[in-house]
Amino acid sequence: MAAPQEKKITRPSLESPGEKNYMTPGGYARLKRELKQLLNSERPELVKVISWAASNGDRSENGDYIYGKKRLREIDRRIRFLTKRLESATLVDPAARGDTEQIFFGATVTYLDGEAGARTVTIVGMDEVDPRRGHVSWVSPVARALLTRSVGDTAKVRTPAGERDVEIIDVRYEPLEDELPRVG
Repeated sequence: MAAPQEKKITRPSLESPGEKNYMTPGGYARLKRELKQLLNSERPELVKVISWAASNGDRSENGDYIYGKKRLREIDRRIRFLTKRLESATLVDPAARGDTEQIFFGATVTYLDGEAGARTVTIVGMDEVDPRRGHVSWVSPVARALLTRSVGDTAKVRTPAGERDVEIIDVRYEPLEDELPRVG
């Protein structure tokens, strides 16, 4: 009788195996600033508070100590996450693409959706998504439908309400400003 096989437990990942972690220079800079803020400011300040709280004696009922340790674990987890994302980043500058009507990462695309009218989206990395500014991930259904198409093409976009045909009316590549609020 064969020995039972062990089940491998894997953690879900933001990236599928073999997928790149594409990122614009602005998105990379924003993540780098957040990492620097956590390492140089937030974490050292929190360590001081935890040290002070620990010196007060009984830690079991010490809110500053208990909350501080919990927050420190959250910060350390975020630091590990940001470090991995930055190390695996492949920078793509949309402004360096040049003048082309074909859609690639970093493109700002305007398309006509029969039901919603004209919409403009910019295809960015997974860590740069901001629906309010029209920034969609390159792995989103909209971006996947648009990628490699050109002005004048029609694409089928899968939505929760079903498939929609959209017509691409404009494609441009421009520097993306890092408009998100600065951390700290």
